[in-house]
Amino acid sequence: MLPKILLTILSIASSFYMTLVLLRFLLQLARADFYNPISQFVVKVTNPPLRVVRKVIPGWGGIDGAAIVLVILIQAITFALVLLLYDAGAALFNPAWLLSWSVLNVAGLIASLYFWAVIAVVVISWIAPGSSHPAIQLVAQITEPVMRPVRKVVPSLGGLDLSPIIVFLILQVITVMIDHMKVATGMPALLAGM
Repeated sequence: MLPKILLTILSIASSFYMTLVLLRFLLQLARADFYNPISQFVVKVTNPPLRVVRKVIPGWGGIDGAAIVLVILIQAITFALVLLLYDAGAALFNPAWLLSWSVLNVAGLIASLYFWAVIAVVVISWIAPGSSHPAIQLVAQITEPVMRPVRKVVPSLGGLDLSPIIVFLILQVITVMIDHMKVATGMPALLAGM
């Protein structure tokens, strides 16, 4: 019972912080409003460890490599702790495996973040179009780099924007590919559910 409770706490805490760091990465990638109160919160919460990682991994071309490295490190440490909790055996502590599983899980988390952000944008466009709430503005800014290329290819039909459907399909294909890669790399089912 205790390992399951610890696993739940570890999974929730690491997923929450990894989501915040990835959110910061996506906000920078989308060049979202830095002065938005939510952006300020994300920056303040993620800045201490990112400052340390940036000493080793500098940014490049507007891409914050330190954020991605930090998320992968957090995921790898979480996986190692989970394997220790369940006494999974020394064979699973291969650093290359932990790194590859962490990269795949982070890629899946990014796809999941985009999926839910696009759903939020679609729902908000029906419920509260033109709203100026800071969260709504940030979600729209995060999804715009993903939606813009699809909107260029798929024209709107009389005010009906079909680009979210195409983005959903693309994200589902990416998610299926990531899931198959997890199986191909031998990721234990215990870690795949995290």
